[in-house]
Amino acid sequence: MNYQKSEVRAIDHIGITVPDLEAAATYLEKAFGAVTIYDNVVPADEPQTGVDAEAKLGLAKGSAIVHMRMMRIGDGACIELFEMKVPGNRKKDIIPTDIGLQHFAVYTDNIEETKQKVLAAGGRILKGPNEMLGREGGEGNQFMYTVAPWGSFVELITYPSELEIEKTTPLRRWKPESGKDE
Repeated sequence: MNYQKSEVRAIDHIGITVPDLEAAATYLEKAFGAVTIYDNVVPADEPQTGVDAEAKLGLAKGSAIVHMRMMRIGDGACIELFEMKVPGNRKKDIIPTDIGLQHFAVYTDNIEETKQKVLAAGGRILKGPNEMLGREGGEGNQFMYTVAPWGSFVELITYPSELEIEKTTPLRRWKPESGKDE
């Protein structure tokens, strides 16, 4: 089924501001097998700053982008990491009840294995794995929230079985293809 109802194809990437880009990239590599596609701004470059950058990107006055990196996890949208210098205090420890991006989810074929990689990479695990319930329920369908070292919430999700909702509609949520040799 084709879900494209306009000129918009899909989510291309999600941007995340982190306090230390290299540490965040290492975490994503170790926990989720992320790969660096390219760096758009590196610390040796002139930072992106000033009135023009503030107008184009919605940056706080006096902010500077000092490092930008595009990464990819498997067969999904990319993650763009930003390291910025910002005058004054920043809000830390955003939680899911705050307005804004609540979390992003990574699909895994083995939630326990990915959980161990998250822990080894310095992440934190909330309660779980948990059974997916209601319309997402099905044998082996599970999720678990984790917290990255910089505070972003990352959901681990696996749904090897048909979702309950799929019994009542032809519509399907996107599910990545397995990239592993069977």
